[in-house]
Amino acid sequence: MCLGIPARITGIADAAAMLAEVDVHGVRREVDVLCVAPPDAPLEDLIGSWVLVHVGFAMSRISEPEARATLALLAEMGELHEELTAMQDTGKAGGSHAVQ
Repeated sequence: MCLGIPARITGIADAAAMLAEVDVHGVRREVDVLCVAPPDAPLEDLIGSWVLVHVGFAMSRISEPEARATLALLAEMGELHEELTAMQDTGKAGGSHAVQ
């Protein structure tokens, strides 16, 4: 199953390409932030924000309580481990959004 996973933006990888680095339980990767980027502000304003990530894209911004509740629910359902493994495998395969 492919889910949107809450992740926290930890840095900007490439502002020109609209790529930010996110962290989900220690798994780090680059994601496209075009959908959540503030229109008239630097991308650095996103650092610390929580986003919902799906297939390498930050699809929407979410609150920290919502992110933590969703992560807890996914862990309870057993889906979190599966999604984190998929994210790590994508990084090992040299995907275009993987953080090395």
